[in-house]
Amino acid sequence: MAYKFQIKKDKRGEFRVNFVAPNGQIMFSTEGYTSKSSATNAIESIKKNGPDAVVEEVE
Repeated sequence: MAYKFQIKKDKRGEFRVNFVAPNGQIMFSTEGYTSKSSATNAIESIKKNGPDAVVEEVE
C-alpha cells in the first residue's frame, strides 16, 4: 500500500482531507471544508507547495 489522501465527510457535514501512511495511520488532517471541490483543491495545493515547504523548529 502507498501513501494516500482520503476525503471524508465529518460529523459536522464538512469535508476533511486525511493524509494516510501505508500502515493506515493518519499522519495529518486538514481543516473542514464546506464542499468536496474545496477539499480537492487543498490536496492539489499540498502536492504543489509541499515539496518546497520550509521546515521550521519552534521551541
